[in-house]
Amino acid sequence: MTDVCGGDDPAPSSSTSRTSEGGRRPDAGQPIPKGPGGKRQTPPRAWQRMLSGRRLDLLDPSPFDIEIEDIAHGLARVARWNGQTEGEYAFTVAQHSVEVEGLCHDLQPGWDPAWRLAALLHDAPEYVIGDLISPFKTAVGLDYKAFEARLESAIHVRFGLPASLPRDVKALIKRADTVAAYFEATQLAGFSIEEAQSFFGEPRGLTRTLVPLPAKEAHSAFLARFHALIAALDQSRSRAGEDLNGPTPDQARAWAKGTLL
Repeated sequence: MTDVCGGDDPAPSSSTSRTSEGGRRPDAGQPIPKGPGGKRQTPPRAWQRMLSGRRLDLLDPSPFDIEIEDIAHGLARVARWNGQTEGEYAFTVAQHSVEVEGLCHDLQPGWDPAWRLAALLHDAPEYVIGDLISPFKTAVGLDYKAFEARLESAIHVRFGLPASLPRDVKALIKRADTVAAYFEATQLAGFSIEEAQSFFGEPRGLTRTLVPLPAKEAHSAFLARFHALIAALDQSRSRAGEDLNGPTPDQARAWAKGTLL
């Protein structure tokens, strides 16, 4: 897969004053403001260093700083249901994501591999922000949702998907996500059948038996599905005469300028 966002060097450190297009910010070189007592104030850090060496700006995430290994590593260590599940291991977001992608295939066989990739990545922002349970997301409000949407868009662009998915694609992924939640609730999270049906509805014609995997196995399963879907997507686009592996140079430039929707 072509990596137009790649490069061996991590993004500039938080102490470097640069714009998203690589130039210096207007405030570069200005004196560091001083607080009470004349002490210099250090700006709060707004980036996270990933194991790949990338530094992801949490306020303005860029596709250039997103790597699938970082996503897989993070999701394989984030527990669904705040860890309140049965079994020796937590049921991770990585394993949940693989289940949702598989359910999308069951619900719509022959679905475009691009949309199945989107299904696998539907919770990818949680490698940074964790898996907040739905009631807490509601309590946090729109600021959280806006941040999650911005990071999700950057992830989509990184892997050659539209920044914003078509409505029907979102609807099918949401349906599969809800079915997965039903199976998780009844098999792992202590919900009765009646209680789960009241929240998630009743899946018809679909079955799953869930066994939480160790983090290492969940990590591997997630990466295996990612690479299989990328291969299928590359093959599909090659037949169509397209070359859309990862963000195109035009997409990357538009993202850097803040004009890609």
